Amino acid sequence: MLTTYVTSHIETPIGFLEIQGNDKGIATISFVEESPTKIEEADLLTSCTDQLKQYFDGKRQAFDSIALHFGATDFQKSVWDSLMSVPFGEVVTYGELAKISGHEGAARAVGTAMNVNPLPIIIPCHRVLPSDKSTGEYAFGTSRKQWLLEHETLQ
Repeated sequence: MLTTYVTSHIETPIGFLEIQGNDKGIATISFVEESPTKIEEADLLTSCTDQLKQYFDGKRQAFDSIALHFGATDFQKSVWDSLMSVPFGEVVTYGELAKISGHEGAARAVGTAMNVNPLPIIIPCHRVLPSDKSTGEYAFGTSRKQWLLEHETLQ
């Protein structure tokens, strides 16, 4: 049986976000380069889109009761679960995240997990930095990562 996914778009200060999910939860969030022809609001995704809007408006620091539904390896799940405990406005290095997720010495693998994160912002991969504490890479561009880090620091 095929699963039907719905899509919503929201405008943020750093571009349009596309949110996809189904009745089991949110499957993907991604920045899209072109503005959608219309801003869609799918009822199934309302809680997620509302919370993301509040985050970008500076009114939310954590995401509550959003069902997530995506595939991942056990390693990715453990790293992403650990990352979700890193508080708003704080950062960790890839090595530190490897250690707190029980995978000491796996900084490169943690970096790979960040690169394939299906739910940026909710799973806050922008909070992970290289060991030299520079901004580092971000799947959606370093300028967006820098904006997100500054947004959280200024709150």
